[in-house]
Amino acid sequence: MSLLHVRYIGSLDQGTSSTRFMIFDHGGKVVGQHQVEHRQILPQAGWVEHDANEIWERAQEVIVGALKQADILGSDLAGIGITNQRETTVVWDVATGQPLSNAIVWQDTRSAEFLAGLSQVEQTTIRFKTGLTIAPYFAGSKMNWLLTNVPAARGVNARFGTIDSWLLWN
Repeated sequence: MSLLHVRYIGSLDQGTSSTRFMIFDHGGKVVGQHQVEHRQILPQAGWVEHDANEIWERAQEVIVGALKQADILGSDLAGIGITNQRETTVVWDVATGQPLSNAIVWQDTRSAEFLAGLSQVEQTTIRFKTGLTIAPYFAGSKMNWLLTNVPAARGVNARFGTIDSWLLWN
């Protein structure tokens, strides 16, 4: 099908509490949408996790639901934009396609102690190179926690990313 005949754009909004897919026609009108919540996993104080497989399943579910509501096929979409839940971090095995742990959500504070232990030079270097403040919100300290606490995360098949990269990889 030629792109000249494709009339729809999809928007996948993978948020902290739910996943939603909306389909827009050439005039910007919503012609289909579907939204499903997912579980919040709270293993201990300050920790917030999501099941990365559940996120992927919900993404597929909402896309199919919105396509059905719009009565169109996936091939009728010219493209899909993805928004995702900030700095939520996933590590997975590229050989098996399976997550190596639950995703660590942007709200999670488990890396705060590690960050507090950084020297002034390390903090200054991070701020200079990234332009970011030192906070457990960001994916870098979550990746450090995963590398330290999930042995398989150090394997040759391990891949890290935020939710958008997990969805695209799948």
